[in-house]
Amino acid sequence: MEKLSDGEWKLMELLWAHAPINSTHLVSLCKEKLHWSKSTTYTVLRRLCRKGAAANENATVTPLVAREAVLKAQGEELSRQAGGLSPFLTAFFSGRKLTQKEAEELKRLIDQHTWEG
Repeated sequence: MEKLSDGEWKLMELLWAHAPINSTHLVSLCKEKLHWSKSTTYTVLRRLCRKGAAANENATVTPLVAREAVLKAQGEELSRQAGGLSPFLTAFFSGRKLTQKEAEELKRLIDQHTWEG
């Protein structure tokens, strides 16, 4: 999946929360939540449709990719750009302390995804 811009990500968040949604209602929602004009909403929506992330058929807009799939793809790209998972995490945690809850969740995820071979 092609990387999403900040605006595309914001529109996808609304789609994931409200889909399927009438395009007119989507314009109203974008105006209310994002302070976007009708033309901005349709411009970003067209880009998402070209990327294969959303569909606008018969004035009904639906996401074509799951949020988790987009997060995974974008996370993999960031990890690749950083030179691997360790450099990515080192940069991500630089100057930041985890809460106890965050640390426990990360430990659980590491245990869940550790290959034993």
